[in-house]
Amino acid sequence: MREQFHGELASLSEQMVEMTQLAGSAINRATRALLDADLVLAESVITADEELDRIQAAIEEKSLELLARQQPVATDLRTIVTGLRMTADLERMGDLARHVAKLARLRYPASPIPAQLHSTILEMGQVAERVVAKTGSVIAGRDLVMASELEQDDDQMDRLHRELFTVLLDPNWDGGVEAAVDVTLCGRFYERFADHAVSVARRVTFLVTGERPPVPHHAS
Repeated sequence: MREQFHGELASLSEQMVEMTQLAGSAINRATRALLDADLVLAESVITADEELDRIQAAIEEKSLELLARQQPVATDLRTIVTGLRMTADLERMGDLARHVAKLARLRYPASPIPAQLHSTILEMGQVAERVVAKTGSVIAGRDLVMASELEQDDDQMDRLHRELFTVLLDPNWDGGVEAAVDVTLCGRFYERFADHAVSVARRVTFLVTGERPPVPHHAS
């Protein structure tokens, strides 16, 4: 009976890894849609978000069933409850990719991102892809070394986020108010995407060690 239970817990982890893969694909396509003003790609991200929502709902349903049926002991209870919180983070990452895609759709046929900021947004997209790929590995292998690496990736995302504001607040900024708002929103979407990845990594660290890692000073 316990063997079956632990098999079901492993299945929940596999579904979470699948969520990271979907979120990674979404942020990749959303970034390209944003920078290339690609309406088809943007629409594909918006539509695909439903699959992430579906998996999250399935994990929640299965988790509640396990709680009711198995009456898990402390360690297993922690695994299920922490897993529920992780899926909420992963679902939110999908939502943030969708927000980027919606911004691309809103400004089509133009790109919402001025040419001078394309390289910064492109790098933010690359960091986002990297963090979500690492998040999948952290969940699958409970890899604490990689979990700590995510904090450094998040620092890089924060640095890129600050770069955007350096440009927007420069007295020579001539991109207009609308573009400034678009860039501000977009930067926030990528920054929060990385924050949620770090949140998942910290929850995995808690699962493995039973201890919560110290909260970095910039955590939000």
